[in-house]
Amino acid sequence: MGVQVVCPQCQLDGAVRVSAQSPREFLASLLWLAPFQCQQCSHRFLARRMSLPGVSPLTERREYMRIPVRLCLSFSGGRVRGEGTVLDLSLGGCVIQSGAHVRVDDIFYLEIILAKDEPPVEAAAIVRSVSARGIAFKFLRKAQENKRLMAFIQSRSGSNSSIPLKVA
Repeated sequence: MGVQVVCPQCQLDGAVRVSAQSPREFLASLLWLAPFQCQQCSHRFLARRMSLPGVSPLTERREYMRIPVRLCLSFSGGRVRGEGTVLDLSLGGCVIQSGAHVRVDDIFYLEIILAKDEPPVEAAAIVRSVSARGIAFKFLRKAQENKRLMAFIQSRSGSNSSIPLKVA
């Protein structure tokens, strides 16, 4: 990602553009402002809308930035147990590859191994989609509540900027 948007509340970069939810945000879009949400503190704010080369509209709609990874995990829920590989990870969920047969809206308990010699990170998640790419899980609790997972994601995101963009 080229330009990082800095949250005016926590001063950390990595805020992502989100869809407008209020009349104020819709009106602001006419003035070349767009709503953003911080991935760390969840603060919503308006900032100058930027046209970022190489960033697709789908990426801009995502609530959390995805980090490509290759991590081992195991999961269980009901009568289904499985293992797989985490392909990407965000504060909101993950996409995995696995041979297990799951259905949308199934709830699972995930154990993600971030590093050898450390206990796995545990998370409850719901299946959002199943496709050829893999199984998309949405965490039932925000990853911000899991300090190890949040630290891992922040360390892999490459976020270094501390200069905020002009905020309305």
